[in-house]
Amino acid sequence: MSELRHKQVGVAGLYDDPSALVRAAVEVRRAGYTRWDCHTPYPVHGLDTAMGIPESPVGGIGLLAGFAGLGTAIGLTGWLSAWHYPIHIGGKPLFSWQAFVPIYFELFVLFAGLTVMGLVFALGRLGRWHSPLHDSGIMPEVTCDRFAIVLEASDPNYSEDAARALLAQTGCRDIRPLIEYEEEDDAFL
Repeated sequence: MSELRHKQVGVAGLYDDPSALVRAAVEVRRAGYTRWDCHTPYPVHGLDTAMGIPESPVGGIGLLAGFAGLGTAIGLTGWLSAWHYPIHIGGKPLFSWQAFVPIYFELFVLFAGLTVMGLVFALGRLGRWHSPLHDSGIMPEVTCDRFAIVLEASDPNYSEDAARALLAQTGCRDIRPLIEYEEEDDAFL
């Protein structure tokens, strides 16, 4: 027999207007919260700035990985054509880079693409199977027409009363607890 337990892991404030969400994000950041997030049904201009999110390093790291792929391709083709299998064909030099341009392009794209994919999974925390937002019933509304700001209980500044007061101060009329359900199984197998 399994028993369902739940715990509160934060509070969520739901807004009807994206500009109200942006103003609330500025206030939450000023209040010193570090573990919080905003959820919207579509991209909201200026929300990243209001939240204080720095520019993503994914593009720069992906470009560096692409150049690492280019260097790998040049090293492999140069080593194979000039050192390991030195065959003179038609009077061309042993390392004729023009023949390997498609390989250079492909390894550049391969290294950059795999690196960006890995960074998006790692930095976006996409390996999670479950989120308390689904248990609380907030996401069906957010994916349609509402905007949410979530303050996590794991934040050092978090106090439920203070978080509710802050959200109410920003004009939020719909403040809900963020509940996470845990299934406790007492069976042997």
